[in-house]
Amino acid sequence: MSHFKHLFGDSSVYRFILVGIANTLFGTAIMFVFYNVFHLSYWVSSASNYFFGSILSYFLNKSFTFRYGKTDLKSIVRFTVNILVCYLLAYGIAKPVMRNLLSGYSVSIQDNVSMVFGMILFVGLNYLGQRFFAFNKNK
Repeated sequence: MSHFKHLFGDSSVYRFILVGIANTLFGTAIMFVFYNVFHLSYWVSSASNYFFGSILSYFLNKSFTFRYGKTDLKSIVRFTVNILVCYLLAYGIAKPVMRNLLSGYSVSIQDNVSMVFGMILFVGLNYLGQRFFAFNKNK
């Protein structure tokens, strides 16, 4: 149990949550406006959330959350790879799961619920990826 506390019990979790709240408000607004107002597709809307949100997230998480002092190509590449993998996994899982669970509902409802479920999956995957891959000071 102390190993688990060592990995996840430090203050980076709380800083990640604060950054995540700001980032979620910013990105979610973009995603739902793009989908429901501009009628862009599920994939374009959800990807726009992570494209614009990731720019904000990189700078906030690098300096504030993980206190990673360097700005180097390696950290940018690792961050980008992490975001892409987390996005594809989270939203690739969310869409078919919600389509099956909500098969009696309209595509619009299925997609909106899928985007929320994808966001939840993304957060957990993204924290792990940023902490242990993108901004790992041992890399």
